[in-house]
Amino acid sequence: MHSSLSKDLTELITERLVLRTWTAAEATAVLGSAGGARPADWAADFPSEGDSVIASLLGDNAAWLGTYGHRLITERDTSLIIGSIGLFWPPTEGVLELGYGVVASRRGRGYATEATRALAAFALTAPAVHTVAAGVELSNPASVRVLEKAGFERYTTTTEDAEETARFAITQHSSPGK
Repeated sequence: MHSSLSKDLTELITERLVLRTWTAAEATAVLGSAGGARPADWAADFPSEGDSVIASLLGDNAAWLGTYGHRLITERDTSLIIGSIGLFWPPTEGVLELGYGVVASRRGRGYATEATRALAAFALTAPAVHTVAAGVELSNPASVRVLEKAGFERYTTTTEDAEETARFAITQHSSPGK
């Protein structure tokens, strides 16, 4: 898989997707979407609950709107926003957390894997980042497969409140495209 980055670093382009940084206006639109007009470039089921949670946190986490922050996932064929993916900047001891979500109408097409692979490879180029990590509940096997297909390796599993969570990571030495 090949991906490219726009000159201003706001867009990461893959074979089928564009991962572009959020704007404050888009976060506001997501937060107001329950009762207002919907932008024409949103998939019918965007935003998901996870997208709304991220939008609500962007105001308190300015770095998440930057180059190594959160991005909207746009389907290149339709130009529709179909989810979001993000890096929880800044890194902690060289480890940067990643999270993602694709709306139900676009799941099962490999989009989450394609976006995760591209953003993880990009994140590993950031200063002081040597590992990208993600956690997933084992009751969500599709999300486990996304991380595995994107080249992440499971390194631990924990149980809290009867829910098993697996932690996955990818490093500079194991990153896709290296």
